Amino acid sequence: MGAWLRHRLPERVEVGQLLAQERFVYDSGLPVAEEHPYTPHTFVWFHRDLPVEADVPGRIHVVHRDERLVVVDKPAFLSSIPRGRHVRQSVVVRLRDELGLPELSPLHRLDRITSGLLLLATQRRWRGAYQTLFQDSAVRKTYRALAPVRHDLDLPVTVSNHIVKRRGSWQAEVVPDAPVNAETLVELESRAGDLGVYRLTPRTGRTHQLRVHLHGLGIPIVGDPLYPTVQDIAVDDFGTPLQLLAAELTFADPFDGSRREFRSVRELPL
Repeated sequence: MGAWLRHRLPERVEVGQLLAQERFVYDSGLPVAEEHPYTPHTFVWFHRDLPVEADVPGRIHVVHRDERLVVVDKPAFLSSIPRGRHVRQSVVVRLRDELGLPELSPLHRLDRITSGLLLLATQRRWRGAYQTLFQDSAVRKTYRALAPVRHDLDLPVTVSNHIVKRRGSWQAEVVPDAPVNAETLVELESRAGDLGVYRLTPRTGRTHQLRVHLHGLGIPIVGDPLYPTVQDIAVDDFGTPLQLLAAELTFADPFDGSRREFRSVRELPL
């Protein structure tokens, strides 16, 4: 088992040390030993040591809470779920403890650097029905973004194209002449000098869709570290938030048919 664990796990995992400390265990709770024979189809469990994480500034506003749902308004730079270098500094880990909800889980995606509304199920038994709403595009999402004003841009406009986010690439890209898989309605709500607040209504949910669409219109979102160019920004640099806000969510509740409508408590600029 020791040889298999060293083969299976990345070099940063100190297999020998964890084995000596009896921190690898089987389903039964029995510690895994270096000399145990390798057995196929066996589950082995361990908790890796977590790096020190910088505290993400900003408050998680609980907008709504009931038996089935928790709706929060998260700040920029806070991951929705524990992932990679962001474990303790995530909505799920913080709120499971604070709210006493060990099964709390998000129902849709919201990028770490995007602020605004995130829906979470209080228990696993509620999750499937709400996730189906998102999969079926039955949830109306409205975002707002701060971006430059182009006086030659005729708005409102619906941007439709094919977006692909390739593994290992920081930026998503538009594939010309491919079938449409991304669509966003872009409207200008207000102006403040050379900047405008745009109302964005996505009809699909591709990775980086809103950021790619505004960049394609020549009005990249203020504070975007990827578009138009990739910037080398430290993971604990919270000085320049992306000016993109998940502002509104509306849907019919799958359990009782009631109209659910939630609004962010934040405003641009963030």
